[in-house]
Amino acid sequence: MSKAASTRSNPRPAAVPRSVPPAEAEALVGSLAPLLHDWLPRQRWFAGKGRQVTGFVPVTVTELLPQDATGTSLLHLLVRVEQQSAGQGAQQAPGRAPADAGDCYQLLLGARTALPPRLAPALVGHATQGPLAGRTVYEGLHDPLLADVLIERLRTSGAVGALRFGRAGAIPAGLSSRLLDAEQSNSSLVYGDAYILKILRRVFPGPHPDLELPLALAAEGCERVPAPVAWFDAVDPSGSDEPLTLGVLQTFLRGSQDGWQLALAALDEGREFTDEARILGRATAEVHTALAAALPTVTLGRSQTAQVAHAMRERLDAAAQAVPALLPYVPGLRTAFDALAGLDAAGRGRPAQRVHGDLHLGQTLRSPDGSWSVIDFEGEPARPLAERRRPQPPVRDVAGMLRSFDYAARSHEPWRADWAARCRDAFCEGYAEAAGTDPRAEPELLRAYETDKAVYEVLYEARHRPDWLPVPMAAITRLADGS
Repeated sequence: MSKAASTRSNPRPAAVPRSVPPAEAEALVGSLAPLLHDWLPRQRWFAGKGRQVTGFVPVTVTELLPQDATGTSLLHLLVRVEQQSAGQGAQQAPGRAPADAGDCYQLLLGARTALPPRLAPALVGHATQGPLAGRTVYEGLHDPLLADVLIERLRTSGAVGALRFGRAGAIPAGLSSRLLDAEQSNSSLVYGDAYILKILRRVFPGPHPDLELPLALAAEGCERVPAPVAWFDAVDPSGSDEPLTLGVLQTFLRGSQDGWQLALAALDEGREFTDEARILGRATAEVHTALAAALPTVTLGRSQTAQVAHAMRERLDAAAQAVPALLPYVPGLRTAFDALAGLDAAGRGRPAQRVHGDLHLGQTLRSPDGSWSVIDFEGEPARPLAERRRPQPPVRDVAGMLRSFDYAARSHEPWRADWAARCRDAFCEGYAEAAGTDPRAEPELLRAYETDKAVYEVLYEARHRPDWLPVPMAAITRLADGS
């Protein structure tokens, strides 16, 4: 019997979940502020690194598990984090809202009278004031007991205060949980090797593509993407009609391997990866075809294409201000965006549709039977949600995957530029076989989107993984020359 099942076989006194009133929520978050000031900026998924945290404003606070007989409780918090604005000395990410508007984060915090040694890595701190005074606060997703509270909420569906839980089918009881430790911009729990629950950390009002697109693809019968089984969101307390998507439960592809690790293994073993790249190209085209059938498409005219190119130039200029190593390459990189702006001078429209938005090898999985799936439709987390939901040319996803082959080859010693080139060609060939159009047929379009992606990578690596900065900078050198 699983640990979760045995826990339920010895019931504790019932504790009723509740929404915490505003005044009480403000006092609670205020008492947690000293702990969060130190803990939150160290989290991999915290987007505001490099800017001073100046305050925390509660959006919603819900007791999913009020303090039980063992002294354990689970708090669900949506907290707006106020930070020093970019104009006060820190650089701001391209396309983001003003920093002092505050990003909203989802936190699931456990509290115990004493923390067991097995939960020591999850420690947030020891509360000395407020409602949790004298108790130990920790990251709740590490605790199987609290992870079980979440899956039970999804199993039964319904609402708890501002939180709403929904599902598309039955979920079995008694599933043990484990928290994935891979670095990512969100957090994921695996239940019984049958389901995976993605917890969105930085939340925005509006339909979230990580739920919206897999639901649309499932309705279209596309089997390249795991269908959502359940989800939860929150009512926006500001009064807007837009939901705040918080988590998505999908089928866990047990035994699958992600494309990034498979590519690195091929490099280590001196093997080609062209067959896999070609199949990935076909899979990507199948997803694009299904998205175009399931959701509205548009035609980008000359002015819209010019606006896309202008936005790329703005992102380049902002990134160069943040990363001075880019400055010598700016004139050469701008030629890619100038060429894009001039593509539709004759008035020919260009199709645009919903796309993945952040496609790379790490967003793909190969199952034991050799089939490939595409996952994580969140898009680039640094970009505003409205931009991520905007129809775009499918070549954006193609460019992301081409950059990923280059990343894999560049992260290997010695650098295998020829390996990456063959994978890039094979991917485009596979895409053309399924889509009927070859992404390489419009080199100006492909170069512009690949350049925009490389600029994004430079900014990301400079902020989060400086040791990786030479990888996108190698592509910047090539793209600035028009190669």
